[in-house]
Amino acid sequence: MTDEISHLREELLALTERVAALEETRRGSRSAALDEGGFWALNGLVTRRPDDESTVEGAVMLVGSLTLPTGAPVSWQQTVGTAGQLETTWADRTAVFAALGHPVRLELLRHIVAGTSATSELAAIEGLGTTGQLHHHLRQLVSAGWVRQSGRGSYEVPAARIVPLLVCMLGAER
Repeated sequence: MTDEISHLREELLALTERVAALEETRRGSRSAALDEGGFWALNGLVTRRPDDESTVEGAVMLVGSLTLPTGAPVSWQQTVGTAGQLETTWADRTAVFAALGHPVRLELLRHIVAGTSATSELAAIEGLGTTGQLHHHLRQLVSAGWVRQSGRGSYEVPAARIVPLLVCMLGAER
């Protein structure tokens, strides 16, 4: 009986060591894949740039993957070359940013992304103003493309706008 217990202890110890080694390998490969000096997305973007030294063009990328509080998965990637971006006027984009410039609109966006989509539900949230004010803010968000009407009295943030919205929130941090 003692030999049998001793044998089981050895097997348990060996199994524990194997599991620990597997977990360490998994952690290490995951860290390496995500880390790469802390700039894994940037490194990937840079490696895809043309090798042509005669151009000073770069690229900017928005990328994100998340699961919303509703359980819906959202993944988005958008890349644009920077050639001409600093030379052209940005005035045509002011309405898009202006729509984000009001605290009620930001709260509306947060609630809509989190799954509150009906106007009646939004109107019941403290601090979002009267029904008239609520509709005014929703019109501004719809006009700017941050929100779309998904049915009568129902709104949603299009999947293609969720990651850019979160990037704006991230960019606003100091």
